[in-house]
Amino acid sequence: MKKLVLAAATLAALSSCAKRPDAIVPVDIPMAVYQGQTCQQLGQEMIKEQQNLAAVSKAQNDAANGDAFGVFLIGVPMSSAVGGDKEGQVAVAKGKVQSIENSLKSKGCK
Repeated sequence: MKKLVLAAATLAALSSCAKRPDAIVPVDIPMAVYQGQTCQQLGQEMIKEQQNLAAVSKAQNDAANGDAFGVFLIGVPMSSAVGGDKEGQVAVAKGKVQSIENSLKSKGCK
């Protein structure tokens, strides 16, 4: 019985761990958000969003590493427990980058 409870607790802890950034699906951001921007504005927005994506991806990766370490040591995903999980922010940033890329292509920007 103790093994069953321990296995269930381990499974629950592992399932609540922070995902790696590459495993996070982008949020669907409509291209219409960027429709009124020039190619230059889109280029500047792309740089800004790529930098934001890199920053939140690093934070998410750190959270995933912290969770793995916490589960290994004490059986609790510590980073996720203290708000280190940035999955939503990564998903939005990925969606914005994807939408800007599509807007750049549709306008024929180089």
